[in-house]
Amino acid sequence: MTITEGYLEHPVFKLVGDTARELGVRAFVIGGYVRDCFLGRPNKDIDIVVESRPGLEHAGIALAEAVADRCHARVSVFRNFGTAMLKYHGIEVEFVGARKESYNRDSRKPIVEDGTLEEDQLRRDFTINAMAFSLQEADFGALVDPFGGIRDLAAGIIRTPLDPEQTYSDDPLRMLRAIRFAAQLSTDDHAFTVVPESLSAMRTMAERMQILSRERIVEELNKMLLSQHPAMAFQLMEDTGILSQFLPELSRLKGVETVDGKGHKENFTHTLQVLENVMVFEREAIAEGRLHDYDPDGNPTPRTAPNLWLRWAALMHDVGKPVSKRYVPGQGWTFHGHEVTGARLVPKIFDRLKMPLNEKMKYVQKLVSLHLRPIALVDDEVTDSAVRRLLFDAGNDIEDLMILCNADITSKNPAKVARLRKNFELVKEKMAQVEAKDYLRNWKNPISGDYVMQLFGIEPCNTIGQLKEMVKNAILDGEIPYEFGAADTYMRKKAEELFGLVPQNP
Repeated sequence: MTITEGYLEHPVFKLVGDTARELGVRAFVIGGYVRDCFLGRPNKDIDIVVESRPGLEHAGIALAEAVADRCHARVSVFRNFGTAMLKYHGIEVEFVGARKESYNRDSRKPIVEDGTLEEDQLRRDFTINAMAFSLQEADFGALVDPFGGIRDLAAGIIRTPLDPEQTYSDDPLRMLRAIRFAAQLSTDDHAFTVVPESLSAMRTMAERMQILSRERIVEELNKMLLSQHPAMAFQLMEDTGILSQFLPELSRLKGVETVDGKGHKENFTHTLQVLENVMVFEREAIAEGRLHDYDPDGNPTPRTAPNLWLRWAALMHDVGKPVSKRYVPGQGWTFHGHEVTGARLVPKIFDRLKMPLNEKMKYVQKLVSLHLRPIALVDDEVTDSAVRRLLFDAGNDIEDLMILCNADITSKNPAKVARLRKNFELVKEKMAQVEAKDYLRNWKNPISGDYVMQLFGIEPCNTIGQLKEMVKNAILDGEIPYEFGAADTYMRKKAEELFGLVPQNP
């Protein structure tokens, strides 16, 4: 089978083929680019595998350097890995020599030797990633597919070339990659599934995940979260016992406990539904231009791509429930304070997974801690004060918080969901009204500490912080307007009443 039109027309392919012929080696396009050609998916990352010849070391690097000389490109060489990479006309091309691999059971680092194309294909993770296009002049564009990858693509199957237990034992990351590809490649018209023997092997090999670095695991998790079917990926990880190896807090959400005939919501399934809802609601908001990202100075720009950390917040929003779960006779199950418990767990989980502990973690922690607040406004009478405090606490993350809270409205009763969502819209209207009057996202206290010290002639002390806190609460509670004059008058009054302070420098 030969395919060239639209896929091998880029000049880099003929350039590589011609250079390989002059160097006396054979070159093939392999892996994701070939797979995506048949799926019609854009892909600008090209992997070239090179069959060596006697007397030539590091064939992939040698070919990359020869190609770079011909097209005057800069080549990056990674000799420890036997690879090289260059960019040509907007395409990133990586070269590696054909190789065969063997593994020690206690490590995921392979023992690598030169090999043939077939041996190189055999070491690939899945049949759909083992296909190759020939770049030889005699059969340019010919598909080399010894394991039926093209058949598996058509059937929507994720399958390993070797026995799956051997493949996953050699490199346990491939278990996550199998699940990620199923979620990433599935469309409404063409679903992908992991074959049963692979799922069975994952259950057997799940503990092998412990030899992987947390960074590699998180890299796959992030790709799953940004796929079109993140819930599918996390359900598969839970079903195979993989999820509990690195995110036991999520696995503990699974199951329903019953006392006196009363059960609670199945929180794992609920979490995955919230994750899917967030994905849909965010996509709609981006398309309608309703979402923004903010720079450190608070300047907005329209969001054009999904926010990975919003999806992490959806995943984490209920992790505090297993700890806070209580059964109250006559009332049923409660999860009081689970948002506080969950917010405390977020930095611990991020630290364990070696995820960033910077503003990204703080963003997730904030959304987890606040995710019940808008829902509470639905259930209670909505006052300006309550809305002001929500806007103040959420700041520029209020748009994402509202997406998460809306996504959190799930029920098997469509009428209940419709009623809650209708009330939720009323809260959004109230927020817009308050926001128009009192812009609070970049709220700054009108009264500064320096001003208080200068006014009363005092040194730094707790009194200054107390006065500023009183001013803040008075503004948020609607006692005084958000302006300096009113805040100054209020602060002077409280300073004299509570602390006996009078202006020294009026």
